[in-house]
Amino acid sequence: MNWNNLKGKFIVIDGPDGAGKSTQTLLLKEDMEKQGLAVLPVRDPGGTAIGEKIRQILLDNAHGEMSVRCEALLYMASRAQLFSQCISPALAVGKCVLCDRWVSSTYAYQAVAGRIGPEVVLQLAQAALERTWPDLTIIIDIPSAVGLARVGDRPDRMEGKGNEFHRKVREAFLELAKGRADFRVVDGSGTVEQVHQRIREVVKTYVSS
Repeated sequence: MNWNNLKGKFIVIDGPDGAGKSTQTLLLKEDMEKQGLAVLPVRDPGGTAIGEKIRQILLDNAHGEMSVRCEALLYMASRAQLFSQCISPALAVGKCVLCDRWVSSTYAYQAVAGRIGPEVVLQLAQAALERTWPDLTIIIDIPSAVGLARVGDRPDRMEGKGNEFHRKVREAFLELAKGRADFRVVDGSGTVEQVHQRIREVVKTYVSS
């Protein structure tokens, strides 16, 4: 694998709650750095001082009255700051950016499961962001019941929306990825290392294409 082909690339790891995105983002970052690649890992929402405050508001169980449109706007606001402050400058100097979640999450959680509609989310993204889609989005797919079981008995506000909501989230991710060359779906079952190897294969294929 020629890791240098990932210079200046924007890669997102996304998927349902409990899929192991943060762990897999870290493992992929470590792989890349071992090969001498400059990598910027970020998370969405968050990744900046402003974004982390927005994240706290979004995930706080005390904010149960928050509307889905408010959610979508807050996620996009955090994302706008993250892109302008961190992602865009990193890409400009040839770093590979690895992001835990992106617009694909707002599509799945708010547009589809939250029922505000894909057109609303895509319009928000186009207004808020210099760039809507990354070079490659890797969706880690797991059944919603498995993901929620991994979350445990102290879910945040989004994780606590119930199995039916999260079933729709999973379906939305799979539907979004269908037929798109810039999306890949990875089986999230098995051990952490097994999932990591599947992601490595996806990146290897992407680099070679």
